Amino acid sequence: MSQASVDCWRECVRSDRIWSDPVDLRIPALDAGDPEVTILIPTLNEELTIGRFVDWCHEGIAAAGIRAEILIVDSSSDCTGEIALARGRRVLKIRPRGLGRSYIDAVPHVRGRFVIMGDADCTYDFRVIKPFVDAYRAGAEFVMGSRFKGTIAPGAMPALHRYLGTPLMTFLLNLMLGSSFSDIYCGMRGLTREALTRMELRSQGWEYASEMVLKSVHMRLATVEVPIHFFKDSEGRLSHMKRRGSLEPWRAGFMNLRAILTYGLDFFLLKPGLALLAVGLAFLALLSFGPFSIGAVSLAANAMLLALAAATLGLSMVFSGFIARILFDYSDTLQARMEAALSFRRTLIGCLLASLAGFLIMLPWVRSSLGHEAMLPAVGIYTHWAITGLWLVSAAFQTFVFAFMIRALGVVLPRRSQMPRIAHGGAAGVSGDASERE
Repeated sequence: MSQASVDCWRECVRSDRIWSDPVDLRIPALDAGDPEVTILIPTLNEELTIGRFVDWCHEGIAAAGIRAEILIVDSSSDCTGEIALARGRRVLKIRPRGLGRSYIDAVPHVRGRFVIMGDADCTYDFRVIKPFVDAYRAGAEFVMGSRFKGTIAPGAMPALHRYLGTPLMTFLLNLMLGSSFSDIYCGMRGLTREALTRMELRSQGWEYASEMVLKSVHMRLATVEVPIHFFKDSEGRLSHMKRRGSLEPWRAGFMNLRAILTYGLDFFLLKPGLALLAVGLAFLALLSFGPFSIGAVSLAANAMLLALAAATLGLSMVFSGFIARILFDYSDTLQARMEAALSFRRTLIGCLLASLAGFLIMLPWVRSSLGHEAMLPAVGIYTHWAITGLWLVSAAFQTFVFAFMIRALGVVLPRRSQMPRIAHGGAAGVSGDASERE
């Protein structure tokens, strides 16, 4: 930090202008009115690049022909926020609590109907935001930038990220979601203010990127990818990854993996659970009639116990997957449909009948055991029937509990579909000449 920066920071401390708790919104004298677009940028000690970045934003706003505001969410201990405010930008001072938290704190202060996010380090080219605006005006609700469809300057992206981390995680997420993203960790992205509000972001750090992508799929947002330019860090600037040490990329990767497992829980549970349940039930049904062979492989009671375990685990995964899907159902329709399908009377009668059938199927094995003075009899057809009956009783109990869990979720979950809607801006939101659009 230069001596001038140190002096500036000390002055900020003396005047108590660095931050307050929780936020402090500073509005410049010349402020944009009724913006169509908000450029939302978290910053942490970016005084080296913030001036040039604001100039880039002005170029991008003029080229796109929009009325826009630039909202800097600043957690800096240097003069980043002061420079931005002096250049006529809104500055929201917050405590440094993570990148994701910066976006969360900023949501109530966003005025534009469309929000473009990114970094102030001049690695993302904010001179070219028109493709984002065009996609929004065409009806897109979520516009992802893609470095891989655009250009990546030499040395701009570490080899570990470019050739392993980002492609691998993007592939896994696409496989899980059935989506077609090419760059899930691109920091330059846009979405409607309505979508951002309804998302209710929770991630405090790097993992916000994964949460946002997963929730966009849960919300079934109209999604478009646009190519972007990605540049190397400015001379003399260290990225936040490098500032925090060599282990930070691994920590960020772990945080994003945790977010994917959390917000994509239903995708991990439902399809694998259905497959496991189907395989387990198939072998249970076949082995209920006694041992059989497939070529040189003989299957008997031991194989049936494995089938019992697979079917039980699969059913549990399916039920858990549906619960997770309800938790992330932004249409508020799945819970009601499932509650109707599992009505109390229908579920009670079905589970009682399944349990009764299971006990009846187990009865010959129980009688045989009692006839051997409570000693387990030799494995025979009664053992096979008993294993099937045991699964029926277990499945009936799981289903009964699941049905009441669905009803409980209907009582406690908020109704996201009833949140206030914000009209899609479109071209009607643009007014004024070019000199007024900043």
